[in-house]
Amino acid sequence: MAVPLSILDLAHIGTGETAGDSLEASVTLAQHAEEWGYRRIWYAEHHNMPTIASSATSVLIAHVAAHTSRIRLGAGGVMLPNHAPLTIAEQYGTLETLHPGRIDLGLGRAPGSDQKTMWALRRDAASADRFPQDVLELQGYLTGESRVPGVDATPGKGTNVPLYILGSSLFGARLAAALGLPYSFASHFAPDALSEAVSLYRREFQPSEQLAEPYVIAGVNAIVAEDTETAQQLFTEVKRARVGLFLGRGRTFTPEEADAVLQAPAGRQILNMVKYTAVGNPAEARDYLAWFADHAQADELIVASSVTDRKAWLRSYELLADAWGLAAS
Repeated sequence: MAVPLSILDLAHIGTGETAGDSLEASVTLAQHAEEWGYRRIWYAEHHNMPTIASSATSVLIAHVAAHTSRIRLGAGGVMLPNHAPLTIAEQYGTLETLHPGRIDLGLGRAPGSDQKTMWALRRDAASADRFPQDVLELQGYLTGESRVPGVDATPGKGTNVPLYILGSSLFGARLAAALGLPYSFASHFAPDALSEAVSLYRREFQPSEQLAEPYVIAGVNAIVAEDTETAQQLFTEVKRARVGLFLGRGRTFTPEEADAVLQAPAGRQILNMVKYTAVGNPAEARDYLAWFADHAQADELIVASSVTDRKAWLRSYELLADAWGLAAS
């Protein structure tokens, strides 16, 4: 039986677009994804990135939830060291109260930003070290068993918003296993430790009130078109765009310049980031994702698409849903 498919919406602000255009596109995607049969959509917290509009995840989730009716929505994830656990419990407790049974809360310990932005967020260098304790504090607020005497989250207390640990290293895998929480690996951009992290998580998993058995969500990129040639061209455009995003420093690259960078040592990291990408026609993408699900020992796949053309971006998700048989599942 095929594993469920979900979506990681990167809330990309394309060339010539505004943040408003990006958020409108996120609503459109969610409405279609609900009909196509995707299980959930997550949005990631990023700051000071001019091409990403999902900095305020709880606000975006609230907006999308108000324009959909069934699909699960959540953070993939909230970078908890940027926030007080009580604040996140109140925000996501409010979301769960407004949209019962539809809210997820994925948690990461990365800053989601650079050093200057960390300062602007009033985040101190030791915040990441407190991540395990902060997860437990947050969990206590949401279950109604506060670890801070005399302090409860309202809304939030007793909502039991499900928590997920996000990661790209063994640290997150070990923590998720120890706490008995589902684990989501960021193999869509940090593929190197995938197999080792998932194996460790499954080996060390301890059952909890939230989860009896280990549950792995693996990130993967997908670029699907009616024919292989079109999908490959879209993939080429995605890789060129990443050259500008990660190496541009305000500079615009021509296609020829971007291709030269990708063939040079400086481009190896960019190419490695998209190591796990399903590219091709619907049948080719389906076969690749089936292989990847087995390779990643995944219970669920969360698919990210960086296709720059909006129509092709939506169509990619639609073709994939049909090929995977989501509407019939």
